[in-house]
Amino acid sequence: MTYYLTVDFGSTFTKLTAIDLAKEDIIATSKAITTVDTDIAKGYENALELLYDKIGERIEFDNIVACSSAAGGLKMVAMGLVEDLTTEAAKRVCLGAGAKVELVLSHNVNKGEVQQIIDKNIDIVLLAGGANGGNKECVIHNARQLAASQVKAPIVFAGNKDAIDDITDILTEAKKDFYICENVMPRLNVLNINSAKDQIKEIFVKNIIEAKGIKRIERKIKQVILPTPNAVLMAAELLSKGFDDESGWGDLMLVDVGGATTDVYSMADGFPKQANVILSGLEEPFAKRTVEGDLGMRYSALGITDAMSKAEISHWHKQGIDLIAEATRRKTDIEFISESDHDYVVDDALAATCIDVAFGRHVGTLKGVYTPMGIMYYQVGKDLSAATVVIGTGGVVISSKDPVAMLKHAAKSDLKPMELRPINPNYMLDKSYVLSAMGLLSLEYPEIALKILKKRIVML
Repeated sequence: MTYYLTVDFGSTFTKLTAIDLAKEDIIATSKAITTVDTDIAKGYENALELLYDKIGERIEFDNIVACSSAAGGLKMVAMGLVEDLTTEAAKRVCLGAGAKVELVLSHNVNKGEVQQIIDKNIDIVLLAGGANGGNKECVIHNARQLAASQVKAPIVFAGNKDAIDDITDILTEAKKDFYICENVMPRLNVLNINSAKDQIKEIFVKNIIEAKGIKRIERKIKQVILPTPNAVLMAAELLSKGFDDESGWGDLMLVDVGGATTDVYSMADGFPKQANVILSGLEEPFAKRTVEGDLGMRYSALGITDAMSKAEISHWHKQGIDLIAEATRRKTDIEFISESDHDYVVDDALAATCIDVAFGRHVGTLKGVYTPMGIMYYQVGKDLSAATVVIGTGGVVISSKDPVAMLKHAAKSDLKPMELRPINPNYMLDKSYVLSAMGLLSLEYPEIALKILKKRIVML
């Protein structure tokens, strides 16, 4: 019998999932408070003892692998030339690699902007800019600014290949830790994310986990190999595409409502569905992730009410609920736990707004133009109207008494007709928090991971 253990070092909890590969199912799960500020091994050991208690014996695991978003996760800055093009391409690379984009910089950066990289304690700098054969002066200027600074973070260059020699000379002379990758936008509106994304993951394993104190745990486990959001992205893509003879679910979306952010994932080509629609703007990846740092149930709670209209705030006020006061309460006390029916109603209202706003930012949009042939539409972003599944995860969604009502805010709405949201999708719940665990398992056993995902993610 082969037992496999996955570990997720989260900012709040360290979560363990024990898997029986022969039975192709989860044996037990456990979690304990993450102790990254002292010794992260303590939180892991506490969770492991709880896991053994649930299993009823101290089994031996043949392999133990982990992902991590502890100590703020993987924090990156995306630097590019034009905000809507190479900067956006760089941002998508960061998000696809499982990072939180703390800073986005465009055009020629100044010393104050470079200082922000230091102040925000950025883990990796992604330096992009210019299609191959295009503008190279901007990335060379930005490389010189980084070279002259006290920035210690590794620098990944993924811009105009014509600038590689200059960039290499500048950063080598400054003794910076840097890596050269393929251009994230080799041609106008063409996205090329894999080279830079793979390099970022390598740096995460090699440098970042050591800097966050997680390296010490590797004597107990095999390796911390992925940022947690990247593991979730891999699981969602596997669930969408399937593996060999085990079919997937096709186009789908996933939303994770957390304390600090709301993450949305989409698995679809997203091409136009109608003959009178023309695709415009930067190419979209099949597996896409966006992170809304102003929408979260604790740290970013006031960002939720800021995103609401006065009419929405007034609607709840008439029902005896002051959403602004409630959001302030949750932001002030990040360890707040809902207990009363009133608290759960507030949670559902705030989370529904997180989902609504985050989906609106993630999905593509249409813009109509009149032509001699009649009205035509330009599509910017992904058409996700054909996504048949919306999966919810995160504590507030899982603990809700009516998660369907909350998740319905992801769907197509007559109030927002130009947003390409899913039309009448099925709603499902990652009630057992299996996504990151199955992303890790899929690295070695993708078919088993897929079977467990299909078994454990439940229809609502």
